[in-house]
Amino acid sequence: MNGAGGTSGGSGQFFLGLIMMCGGFYMLLNGIVVSSNFGMGTRLFGIGAGFGITGGMILIPLMIGVGMVFYNSKNYLGWFLAIASFAALVMGVISSVNMSLRTMSAFELLAILVLAIGGLGLFLRSLRPSGSGARG
Repeated sequence: MNGAGGTSGGSGQFFLGLIMMCGGFYMLLNGIVVSSNFGMGTRLFGIGAGFGITGGMILIPLMIGVGMVFYNSKNYLGWFLAIASFAALVMGVISSVNMSLRTMSAFELLAILVLAIGGLGLFLRSLRPSGSGARG
């Protein structure tokens, strides 16, 4: 009878590793705090030492491009302005996101890492063939 992944590896190791890995990575991602400094007047992109491009400056070409597309849908300049401005706005918002790990004890962090990485190791080991022909 074949085990996990069609190999002769253990199905018990597969499910135990999967549960440990999912629990550990869930706890790790749950401990990450995401914040943003995006707002009115916040610089999205900086040019030189003192000049910054804000979200409002990116919205102006976006509105012009959308207006040009609604006026004539075959206008390539309008499509370019709208798509490029939207892409710049999305990139600016994503680049303004800050991530940090919440305060936790060393025991909590070690438990999370052992669950996540130990579960990953068990999961991957269950996909290898086991038996007399396999080398460790």
